Amino acid sequence: MMDIDETPTTGQKFSAELIGTFVLVFFGCGAAIGSGLTAGDSSGYIVTGLTFGLTVLVMAYAVGRISGGHFNPAVTLGASLGGRLPWSQAGIYVAAQLVGGLLAGAALFTILHGFEGFNSEGNMAQNSFGAEGSGIAWWAAFLLEALLTMIFLWVILAVTDARNEFQAVMGPLAIGFSLAMIHFASMFATGTSVNPARSIGPAVFAGTDAIIQLWLFILAPLLGAAIAGLTYPLLFDHGSEPVAGSGLNFGGGRRRKSASYAPPQSYEQQWNQGQPHQWQPGQQPGQQPGQYPGQYPGQQPGQQWGQPGPAPYAPPPPPQQYGQPAPAPYAPPAQQPPTQHWGQPIEGDDEDGRTQIRRPD
Repeated sequence: MMDIDETPTTGQKFSAELIGTFVLVFFGCGAAIGSGLTAGDSSGYIVTGLTFGLTVLVMAYAVGRISGGHFNPAVTLGASLGGRLPWSQAGIYVAAQLVGGLLAGAALFTILHGFEGFNSEGNMAQNSFGAEGSGIAWWAAFLLEALLTMIFLWVILAVTDARNEFQAVMGPLAIGFSLAMIHFASMFATGTSVNPARSIGPAVFAGTDAIIQLWLFILAPLLGAAIAGLTYPLLFDHGSEPVAGSGLNFGGGRRRKSASYAPPQSYEQQWNQGQPHQWQPGQQPGQQPGQYPGQYPGQQPGQQWGQPGPAPYAPPPPPQQYGQPAPAPYAPPAQQPPTQHWGQPIEGDDEDGRTQIRRPD
């Protein structure tokens, strides 16, 4: 019998988000530094953009089933506002992401000092604007980061929608490639954040100027994510019942009129939506919701497979009068060979005694 997967614990979700964010920042920023992009060499443009995208793709496949694969406080905010994650878990996710980003920045800082003469100030793949960066004005950088984060969250909410039949397989691909596209469109201007944890991790080791500019790369992504999280359900409705304690209703989500959508227990289970079967605790193979173990649809308690159901109730015969003959004993009618219908079980078709279902020839 197949083992039933347990619901991930809070500690497992924290670990998954920490590790995923660490890998994202370490590999993405490491690629930018190693390819010379931080020194003004444009040859690493494509390499850096693809590294960020592929890192999210790989880690979403690796730990998405545990935590949902956010690796980004903006994604967590958008998921909570969009009805996918309860607010009670949002703080845990954000804390894990910030720790992962800071550990990645510290690892890069330590390793890069193994090169003689390395100066970390301004050389940690930090995000920037104005005179300290590409020269783009602060308001334009803010608008760019908010807009790109909003688009990124729309993609994430769409591909993890319960109505998307291919989300478990294609979801990480769409998210990873969309992040790569975002980097291609904005690295020349701000170095591309769309992720406060990605910006904070290297900035605290890149000098005072990088730290001073952090406000923009925290507020702009959060604003864009909030807009996406609030507008996606308004534009496209919820694909499933919102998780209790998410969105703007802290008491739980509204119920859909249709019973065809089952509410996910948590956001990370969105990755597993659309699979052929979802195992529930205590559920046996082939058992439908509400069935007792071993019951097939329409079976009455105590009824065996292939046997008729219990006979309807018949009132007892009237009492016998004095002098009248006793009623003849009951004799069952002669059994006629059953008429075979489409989908009717045929006994004895299999050598091992199992009932087979065949179409009559």
